[in-house]
Amino acid sequence: MSDKTLADLAKEMKKIDIAMMSTHTSGDEIAARPMSNNRDVDFDGQSHYFAMDDTRTVQDIAKNRNVGLSFQGEKAFFIHVEGDADLIRDKQAFEDHWNPDLDEWFEDGIDTEGLVMIKVDATRIHYWDGMNEGEVKV
Repeated sequence: MSDKTLADLAKEMKKIDIAMMSTHTSGDEIAARPMSNNRDVDFDGQSHYFAMDDTRTVQDIAKNRNVGLSFQGEKAFFIHVEGDADLIRDKQAFEDHWNPDLDEWFEDGIDTEGLVMIKVDATRIHYWDGMNEGEVKV
């Protein structure tokens, strides 16, 4: 077992822009899609994503908050985050986590009609660093 800390893992996650976010569908299946974390990863295990209110992602989270996030870093470094997602519709919160790169996807910025921020609070993080693996409970 390796001995990385939550701060170590957050530092690694900041280097990785795209995560695969997995949600539970209404049919008890698992759906996954690429999501950008905009390198907005706090040291307390939170990460933030933006989506539109009418997407399957948001609909799935509204029914079941439990999500998974999978990251692939450099070489043989992988992270899987299990957590609880909250749907945030507050423009001040949007501003706190907005990145200019998001303007490409949401042309009206934080004023985009139907914009939702998904805040994921990690509960468990499992990682693989080459042959070493470990887990951090949050």
